[in-house]
Amino acid sequence: MPINNQQGDFQTSQTLETFGFLPKFTQEEVYEQIMYMVSQGWTPAIEHEHPSESSNHYWTMWKLPMFGEKNPNRVMEELEACRRSYPDHHVRLMGYDNYTQSQGASFVVFEGHTQG
Repeated sequence: MPINNQQGDFQTSQTLETFGFLPKFTQEEVYEQIMYMVSQGWTPAIEHEHPSESSNHYWTMWKLPMFGEKNPNRVMEELEACRRSYPDHHVRLMGYDNYTQSQGASFVVFEGHTQG
């Protein structure tokens, strides 16, 4: 009996973060996630990377982490600025928890597109 080995199903396709299996966040849902990060006292940080390089090394940080930022609108502005500067890159938002020294949240806000 031949093995049916198909690519492209959920087990072999590349996903982006935990929320990669869910429908894309709306702008309001992203804003709610940012509000949660800020309410927890986590430090927002933004990273970006071209889709062709996103799974084989660390992503590039957009500016410095936003230490002490309490305004979700400022975080949204920086996400948009990163997207404008790198329109073909994935843009990820992370919330660093300085108490546990770990990421409390991390998800891709904007997905980039490969050429072709």
